[in-house]
Amino acid sequence: MKTVYDFTVKDRNGSEVSLSDYSGKVLLIVNTATGCGFTPHYEPLEEMYRDLKDKGFEILDFPCNQFANQAPGSADEIHQFCTLKFGADFPQFAKIDVNGENADPLFVHLATEKPFVSFGKGLKSAALSTFTKANNKAFGDKAYIKWNFTKFLVDREGKVIARFEPTTDMKEVRKAVEDLLK
Repeated sequence: MKTVYDFTVKDRNGSEVSLSDYSGKVLLIVNTATGCGFTPHYEPLEEMYRDLKDKGFEILDFPCNQFANQAPGSADEIHQFCTLKFGADFPQFAKIDVNGENADPLFVHLATEKPFVSFGKGLKSAALSTFTKANNKAFGDKAYIKWNFTKFLVDREGKVIARFEPTTDMKEVRKAVEDLLK
């Protein structure tokens, strides 16, 4: 059975990184964007990272520009924005596609292990559903990720445990991470 540790990705400088380097850690893998309504998620993500990294936790940040062109900058511009505005200190990787023919294999794996179910209830969820239907038409059956700040929780063995849509309260995400770290 394949785990996330079987994948290689590129860091923001273009160098290959084996995810097996993170073996034995609890991971939260996130596709991000700097110009999204969910960009403030960086703040609770960084707080969680600071509080829990010494317990074996890592956040892996993958910028993506496939959702309304909300991450148009270069890797350096994106990194500088995240560092200066939110103090983000967790690993940030190269900008990738998460949908379509050029979708990064890691995100295909993550989304196959934990497919999209819903955005939940409420006004944000309803509005996001409208945006995603239009955006994801271009990707057809390869629309693996519905929007920015989709988060995947991975256990210490590299198995995908949970998927959190951007509409999920960050307190719920943190609780799931803390429970897995116990």
